[in-house]
Order: sequence, then C-alpha cells, then structure tokens
Amino acid sequence: MAKPALFLDAETAAQRLGVSKATLYAYVSRGLIQASDAEADPRRRQYSAHDVDALCKRKSVGRRPKAAAQATLDWGLPVLTSAITLIDGNRLFYRGQDAALLSDAATLEEVACLLWDCGMKDPFADPAALPAPLASVPPTFDDLPLIERLQALLPLFAAGRAIAWQRDPKKLWIGAAALLRAITAIASRSQPGDQPVHRHLAKAWQLDARGADLVRRALVLLADHELNASAFAVRVVASTGASLGACLSAGLSALSGPLHGGTTSLVELLFSEMDARGDAQSVIEERLRRGDGVPGFGHPLYPQGDPRARAILDHLPLTKVSRDLIAAMEETSGRLPDIDFALVALRRELGLPIGTALALFAIGRTVGWLAHALEQAGTGRLIRPRAQYNGPLPTEHRSAS
Repeated sequence: MAKPALFLDAETAAQRLGVSKATLYAYVSRGLIQASDAEADPRRRQYSAHDVDALCKRKSVGRRPKAAAQATLDWGLPVLTSAITLIDGNRLFYRGQDAALLSDAATLEEVACLLWDCGMKDPFADPAALPAPLASVPPTFDDLPLIERLQALLPLFAAGRAIAWQRDPKKLWIGAAALLRAITAIASRSQPGDQPVHRHLAKAWQLDARGADLVRRALVLLADHELNASAFAVRVVASTGASLGACLSAGLSALSGPLHGGTTSLVELLFSEMDARGDAQSVIEERLRRGDGVPGFGHPLYPQGDPRARAILDHLPLTKVSRDLIAAMEETSGRLPDIDFALVALRRELGLPIGTALALFAIGRTVGWLAHALEQAGTGRLIRPRAQYNGPLPTEHRSAS
C-alpha cells in the first residue's frame, strides 16, 4: 500500500487548488499553507498536502454559506476567538510559548497560571486553594469508572459549586486551583494536597523521581489543545454562567467518548493484541481488514506527527512492541504516533494500571478546561448557534367550516 504524500511540489499543489503558482505563493505568505525546503534539493520548495487539502475544502464550502457554517463544526474554520492556545506549523503554543519546550521544566501549576492569565499572582499559594479532605466516600463510588467517579465526587468540594455568573474571572482563580487539586486527588484515590500535581501523583502511584518527571512532562503537554470537543463543551456551559464544577463535568463527559480521551482505552487494546501476537504487520493488517482502524496514530492538525507524542516518546526507552507498531504504521500509512499512543506507552513504561493514561489526560486537561471557562465567562456572551432544520415540513391545519 502506497504511503499518502505528506508534501507536494509547487505544480501539483497549484493544480490541486486550481490556482496559479503566484497565488500558491500568496497562500504561503498568508500562513494558509506550510512550505519547507525539499530534503533532496534545498533549492526546491515543498508544500503541506494536509494544508492544501484543507484549503480546497474551505474554498469548496465557501461558495455555499450554509455548508460553510456546517463545516466549521467539523475540523473547520475557527468559530470562537481565544487567546489561550495556538496550533500552527505543526507546533503547539500556550499563549505564545511552545508547549514542547515548556514541558522540559515547567510544572502543571506554572502552565495553569500562564493559561489562566494570572500574571504575577499565584493562586496555588493561597491557603484557600487547598480543598478540605473528604471525610468519607460512599463505597459504591469506588466501583465507578474514572470519569463517572470524578463527576460524582467533584460536587463534594465547595469550589466546584460556586456559580461563576457575573463574577470577575480573576476572583475564580483560587477556586480553579482548588478544583485542579480535587481532580488530582479523586483520580489518584488520595486526599487533596498542596504539593505540585506531578509530585502528588508520584507519591500516590509510588513513582521515583524519574517517573515523577515523566508525569510532569505529560501533564504539561496535555494542559490544552485549542477548541477540541471537550473545550467547546466547557465553553458552552461556561457561557450560561454555570459553576466551574459544572464546566468541568461537561469537559469530562466529552473526554469519556472513544473519539476523544477514551481513545486511550482503544490504544490499550492495540497493545494487548501486540502482546499476544507479537507481529505488528499482521495485527495492523487484520485490523484494517475488519475496518477497525488503528488507534493512536495520525492527527488531522499535525500532518508531520503529533509534537506532544514526540516530546514524550523521545524520553522513553521504547519497547520492541512500541517500536514495531511505530515502524509498521509509518510503513503502511505514513501515520506517526499521537498523544494517545504516547500516554499508553508512558503508562506501560511506569508500570501503572490500565486506565492511568486517561487519568493523566483528565488531570492535565483540567487546566485547559478551566482556562476556557474563565475566558468564556469573561466575554459575558451565551453560545447559542442555530440549527439547519431537515425534518418534515410543517402542515397547515384548517378547522372544518
């Protein structure tokens, strides 16, 4: 099976777009298409096939206003203005700072202060940011899956119930810090503490200093990812003036789906198949024949590979299973590992229980959800799109004369 081309030459790119080369170069200068030097010949330029195809789609629906509006909700044009996160040039930026570089040393708390736009104030230093311990947890809650347990226990913390309506977002920073610590405690089945999140988790999960640092790195890379499904859900709820706890519950609900954070459970199954059979090519071929696909590889926003995955995998001693899967997928489809694959590889490297990858996702992304809730609350606007009706047309009822 031939690999899909990641880059196109100028002539092919221009033909696909139906424009002249001069217009293609104009698209590049406006940042609509990424261009780079060709490896074989530095004098030649090559153009991102992903960007070209995306622009083709935008030009197609742009001639039909209703189709354009519908397409914005399907990896389409921006639908909200935000100063939190930028995805550009196959890189992820938090308020202008490269997330991969931040992950080399920053803590999740430092990234939270950055994304919440706290300036010089550190809400985590306030005594009120330490939630009171839970006196007791009903035994039935212990048997709940992670997401449901988080949603069930979060309202027991006072910070999760405070209504955000008409409050200055700056007044909510301390409550946001308390909620991050509450989520961390629930996910790790421990009581809230004032240690940095990665150290709290390392103690709860019995990790050494190296393990703690790997967890820190992953949490920073997971903190936000622009306007994904869970962030959008959070912003819709925040726009109603609901509490930060309600916003987090919305984000958690979206995260549980198999097309979002739940993908980690599908990657776990892929690794289990590899453990049982040991042949990456046959595992992938069988999955493709069944129409199941191969989770954990490829991302529409990162045609050259997910930088978050790379920033984690570069610091892991990859097992033969991981190496074989990566090599087989690159050979078969040209797709590279994404963040879900990296999280499961990290979970396995640290010897943590299945499900820990999703816990890391939920804890890290809590920071971004709170950032979006705070930003949306600050606008004072309700998110209320219109629907394009396609049901049966109304019938007129006339009374008999």
